[in-house]
Formats: sequence, C-alpha cells, structure tokens
Amino acid sequence: MKKILNEFKKFISKGNALDLAVGVVVGGAFSKIVSSLVNDVIMPLIGVIIGGIDFTNLSLKVGEATVNYGMFIQNIIDFLIISFCIFLVVKTLNTLNDMTKKKLAKEEKVEKKEEEKVSEEILLLREINNSLKKQNKNAKKVKNS
Repeated sequence: MKKILNEFKKFISKGNALDLAVGVVVGGAFSKIVSSLVNDVIMPLIGVIIGGIDFTNLSLKVGEATVNYGMFIQNIIDFLIISFCIFLVVKTLNTLNDMTKKKLAKEEKVEKKEEEKVSEEILLLREINNSLKKQNKNAKKVKNS
C-alpha cells in the first residue's frame, strides 16, 4: 500500500497531472460561463428575433414521452461556442509557438553567420600573421648577409 501511495505522489507531483487538474477546473468554470451566455443572453435574443420563442420550453409530446428539443438546440449552441473558444485559444497558442520557433531559428542563423564571420576573420589574421613572420625572417636574413 505504501508503494502505491509513493507512486501516486510521484504521479500527482508531475507537471502534466497538475496541468490536467487545473485544466479540468478552469474548463468547468468556463463551461458555466458559456452556458450562462447561451441560456441567458444569446437564446433569449434569438427567441425575440424569431418571434418571441422560448427555446427552453420547446418540446414535442409523443405518447407518454416528451422530447425537449429546445434544450437540445441550446446545448448544441452551447457546444459550438465552447468549441469555437477552445479553437481560438489553441490557434493563438500555436501561433505564439510558431512565432517563438521562427525567432529562435532566426537567432540561431544570425549566431551561425557571426561564427562564420569570426572564423573567416581568424583565418585572415592567421594569414597576415604568417606573412609578417615570413617577412620578418626574410628581413633578418638580408640584414645578416
């Protein structure tokens, strides 16, 4: 039992599990906000526009059963709004991620060019140094002769 508890502690302390828990809580709260937006703002306005219909009370009686298709319509609109909001969040995060990757790639490219430039300068300086050494040796030979 103690081993299982230790494994659970390791699992729950990982970032992914905590992120998931936070996501579920925030998602639940967000769902309530969107449901209120649909039920209390959007659907009444749609009802007024199409002739004062209250969607929550739309139903169809089939024998003893009642089909509440008005609530179903509200739930579809609720789902579409939540899905669209999640899409916008994911799209924004993906765009930010792409921008970050492009910026990093550009910085790496600049660094690589700078390294190449430094390497070329070092090679040139070495050539100049070697030429000066040769000239210095030749000057000493001429002087000693």
